[in-house]
Amino acid sequence: MGSSINRKGQSKKSGGIGTHVTSITSRKFRPNLQRIRVKLPNGGTKRMLVSVKAIKAGLVQKA
Repeated sequence: MGSSINRKGQSKKSGGIGTHVTSITSRKFRPNLQRIRVKLPNGGTKRMLVSVKAIKAGLVQKA
């Protein structure tokens, strides 16, 4: 979980009076899931939802 913070106004660095927080809404950090065909250890294949992090790390073999 996290927060999405909306700010309004011109920053002091740009010549304004500073930014102000107008609203804070909660958000969720979700994994980047992809539906791919995975090669199983017994030689078969299966369609699975796998995170991109796992694919890049080589934890699964694409069929």
